[in-house]
Amino acid sequence: MSIFGKKHYTEQELVNGCVENDRRAQEALYKRFFPEMMRMCMRHTRDENKAIEIVNTGFLRVFKKIHTFAFKGSLEGWVRRLVYHSIADYFRDNSKYAHFLVFEEKDEQVSEKSHETFFEEDILKVVRTLPPVSQEVFRLYAIEGYSHAEIGALLEISEGTSKWHLSTARHRLREHLEALGYHYKAV
Repeated sequence: MSIFGKKHYTEQELVNGCVENDRRAQEALYKRFFPEMMRMCMRHTRDENKAIEIVNTGFLRVFKKIHTFAFKGSLEGWVRRLVYHSIADYFRDNSKYAHFLVFEEKDEQVSEKSHETFFEEDILKVVRTLPPVSQEVFRLYAIEGYSHAEIGALLEISEGTSKWHLSTARHRLREHLEALGYHYKAV
């Protein structure tokens, strides 16, 4: 019996099978990581069909580059990075912005406990109303923890443009959340 007749495969078995272009190994890898990659993509787009398209594009990258996986870190982290690059490519390629206003604004301090009054679903729903590039910048900065320089490199925009999108996103989020009845008190 082939190693891929088993229900659970080691990362080594999956990688070796994928390198050998074994369809069962590819399917097993896809099934193992698809749910988490789909959740990650759904945090970045409100369109489930687009999220599936992005995930599948990411997995295509995974299968093309699987021979480069060196087992220096987790396989899931490696897959996540490649799928994340597909997300960044999607937003960069589908940007409708030709020119950006660039200005800086100081971040306002917010009470440490202000987030306790928000529900994650409400915030994510409001984030999805933002323009695509502002959504992406907000997620990269506020959720993923990237710096403006890193965001600029990922999305191929300037650091100042990244700051502008973050400022715009925060302003719109504040307005939407206040309209929903959520209020915070700046410190």
